[in-house]
Amino acid sequence: MKYWLVMPAAGIGRRFGTERPKQYAPLCGRTVIEWALAHFLNDERCAGAVVALAPEDPYWTAMALPTVLVAAGGQERSQSVRNGLAALADRAVADDWVLVHDAARPCLPREDLDRLLSVLDTHPVGGLLATPAADTLKRADGCGDVQQTVDRASLWRALTPQMFRYGRLCEALDRAHATGRIPTDEAQAIEWLGDRPRVVEGAAANLKITSAADLAIAAALLKETGQ
Repeated sequence: MKYWLVMPAAGIGRRFGTERPKQYAPLCGRTVIEWALAHFLNDERCAGAVVALAPEDPYWTAMALPTVLVAAGGQERSQSVRNGLAALADRAVADDWVLVHDAARPCLPREDLDRLLSVLDTHPVGGLLATPAADTLKRADGCGDVQQTVDRASLWRALTPQMFRYGRLCEALDRAHATGRIPTDEAQAIEWLGDRPRVVEGAAANLKITSAADLAIAAALLKETGQ
């Protein structure tokens, strides 16, 4: 099989607490985004990759990744993804698989990527890596008072990559944006079409960098796996 990669990387990472966006933070001799991309650029099944960047991004040119296409990022993640898909319009066909992966997830295990591709290869919709909810979940009101303990038995925490057909994902995002809806991930846009994505269990090690503490965890994980 083959797939295309789209990586939204236009975020400025306000919660990260530094001037440099989190995807460009140094991590074990590379930047976070270089680690995130390497999982796919080193995979012979990846037909090509596109990264959606913020306007006048001053950091990307230092990455020296000439084979990666660049698209304009949007204000919202879903807009960046749609622009990335548009950059593949003359290369991808409707039935091609597209994987969307966060630029701030540098520790994707190879076995999780292999499992996602294997499980979804013949699936009619596609799906996403996810981990079962492990903690007790509470629903609180605006004051922070607990209103309900939520049954976690069927709840999953969405990860990336998320994997859908090129044409269907374009349609899902176009319909959402046309009606003023902003999906928080690609799976939600697909759900709004009435489709049911498959969840494929992935490792909690596939963490998303949101703080300096996460960088330390990611560094330990990369060293442990010898990457």
